[in-house]
Amino acid sequence: MIIFLYGADTFRSRQQLKKMIEKFKKDRDPGGYNAAILDCQKEEDGKIWEQILATPFLAEKRMVILENLLLSKNKDLLAGLQEKIEKKSLSDATVLVFWEGADKFKGKEAENLFKCLAKEKFCQKFDLLVGVKLNSWITQEVKERGGKIDQQAVQYLARNVGGDMWRLNSLINQLIAYVIARSEERATKQSSGDGLDRHAPVPGLAMTGREIELADVQLFLDEKADDSIFNLVDAVVAGRSKEAYKMIREQYRLGEDAQFVFAMLLRQFRILLELRDLYDREDNLPSEQLAKKLNLHPFVVKKSLVFVKKYSLAKLKTVYQRLLDLDVKTKTGQGDQSLLLDVFVGTA
Repeated sequence: MIIFLYGADTFRSRQQLKKMIEKFKKDRDPGGYNAAILDCQKEEDGKIWEQILATPFLAEKRMVILENLLLSKNKDLLAGLQEKIEKKSLSDATVLVFWEGADKFKGKEAENLFKCLAKEKFCQKFDLLVGVKLNSWITQEVKERGGKIDQQAVQYLARNVGGDMWRLNSLINQLIAYVIARSEERATKQSSGDGLDRHAPVPGLAMTGREIELADVQLFLDEKADDSIFNLVDAVVAGRSKEAYKMIREQYRLGEDAQFVFAMLLRQFRILLELRDLYDREDNLPSEQLAKKLNLHPFVVKKSLVFVKKYSLAKLKTVYQRLLDLDVKTKTGQGDQSLLLDVFVGTA
């Protein structure tokens, strides 16, 4: 079987390739012995041919993914593969997948092989999405990731980001996480009056009906990524104090106050503390199960796991206690919250 995935939209083609590999491994290769991925711009001909012609090991099928073959300069390899495809002399036991991140190729051999592959039954071109198709993709992606978005926000994203699907993918994740956090922060303030209930469990991260709105999208597109509150939290957690100070000042400029910044930090460290504890006890759990056990949104878990390994459980308990102490000092008039926050960030 020959499969050909190509086109300028490398995000969607990569998504499709990933799904195919996962399905093959699940259905045909649970042991993980019969799937090979080769970058043909880096690998030697001998190794490429070896993988193409190899027989399956303890399985009926084998999958070989050849990336960037048409961009390689190896004329003999290109011509040889074209000949075998046209003569149908490749083994039926091998699923041969060609992936290319372009739709135009230079050189006689590359052009000829491209025409040959384009005739295959399982050929799929991924053009950059525009107009209604792009709007629909954004809406569907937000929905599949557990969120909601209004049409003004969709149109603004499409108009200002265009078909840069990699950037859109990142922005959608950030927007969903941002809306969740803002909803949590507001709910916490409402339930505890002027302050935070330090004894309350980590709130669940369901969307609770809050849509991503135009103002949310404008915040992320009209300001640099480093200005978002989530990158601020990441900088603090990662110990990048200088960056964190700049971002805090920018949050103030955008109209947020020290209480909001503090609430976001407290929330993140609380999540890290629970994740670290569960991670220590059940370190083989995938992120989806961790999210389910802790009643957290999967995106928040995946984002936080990067930092969980940086901090021990003891360290996180210490940091969390310092945040609680900061809250007490603020409420009892022992210091200005913004000043106390700066001290915390510098020593976190």
